[in-house]
Amino acid sequence: IMDTLYEWFWWDRIWLPEGLTWADLEDKEGRVYAKASHLYVTVPYAFVFLLIRYLFERWIATSLAVSAGIKQRVHVKPEDNTILELYYTTQGRNPASADIDGLSKKSSLSVRQVERWFRRRRRQDFPGVLKKFREASWRFVFYLSAFIGGIVALYDKEWLYDTKEVWTDFPKQSMLESQYWYYVLEMSFYGCLLFSVAFDVKRKDFKEQIIHHLATLVLLSFSWCVNYIRIGTLVMLVHDASDVLLESAKLFNYAKWEKTCQTLFVLFAIVFLITRLIIFPFWLIHCTWVYPVHHYPAFFGYYFFNLVVAFVEHQLYIPVISHLISCSLHSLYRSDNEEEEGEESSPTEDEGEQQNKPVNGLSTNEKDDKNSSFGCMSPPENIYWSKTVY
Repeated sequence: IMDTLYEWFWWDRIWLPEGLTWADLEDKEGRVYAKASHLYVTVPYAFVFLLIRYLFERWIATSLAVSAGIKQRVHVKPEDNTILELYYTTQGRNPASADIDGLSKKSSLSVRQVERWFRRRRRQDFPGVLKKFREASWRFVFYLSAFIGGIVALYDKEWLYDTKEVWTDFPKQSMLESQYWYYVLEMSFYGCLLFSVAFDVKRKDFKEQIIHHLATLVLLSFSWCVNYIRIGTLVMLVHDASDVLLESAKLFNYAKWEKTCQTLFVLFAIVFLITRLIIFPFWLIHCTWVYPVHHYPAFFGYYFFNLVVAFVEHQLYIPVISHLISCSLHSLYRSDNEEEEGEESSPTEDEGEQQNKPVNGLSTNEKDDKNSSFGCMSPPENIYWSKTVY
């Protein structure tokens, strides 16, 4: 049964134009073609990336964070309490008033002490700015390296300047060494991100992160297997361009360099609009819809990839564009930290009166809000872009 399914899945009539078979893509006469087996190496490479990331964050990113004035915040550890810990791990981190009263009786603590215990316990689970800075540093370094590497790999290729060349001689296009490494490193990186979600900063879009990484790996894999490599490299280059600016804006946001953060985010918004809303649909999507049928009749793989891409891009881009237009990126930024509001910044009983004392007619929180220069110009924390490729 498995052999039958395998043969059906790789039926050449599905993925290749009429008149061509997988035998036509066998290596011969000095031509080397992409094969699914080439991608096996991305799994061990993903673990190599994990090791490199660990060393980078430990020795380089941490030093950069310290030089930027970012330090690890030490929270007061709550007292050991079996009853409260059991509720925290099984029932929830924010007990209702009725539950607090019940826990107070069971643990022989006052309501105020139970509330304080849960507040301190929640703080133990919150990632600090230092951890976020290190993760953003790692992503920034990779995206910058990938973008520069993509330019080096493509600057002398005809299809970078004339997208009609993407389909010249398709699918009998010999794989280049630069294309091989571009794909392998990008896929290894996203495999690394997929493996690391268990210990990365947990955000409310955790499920979306998983879906994003899986979708990226699937789309990259399919584009490789059916030899849509030329258009794939162009799409990766276009996506990395804005990712570099987004991650750099986050770094300066964590370092409290507000003007630099805002400038970078404005640049990110401009580059995003140009690359994702102009270049991507009017050059690259147009290239995949219009030009292939000039060489071959439309086939299943042609419709499949274009429809999948249209669906994925609609699901990923429309919400982002809506937020950009409505200038609600500030709420996106806050969504990454909303659980910390009232927790990281919530005062203890001893600090409460002092922190909430009015200053020049404003409470401390009100004053911070009025003096904040981020507004809707802060970089969104939980946006993940899909490397939609063919």
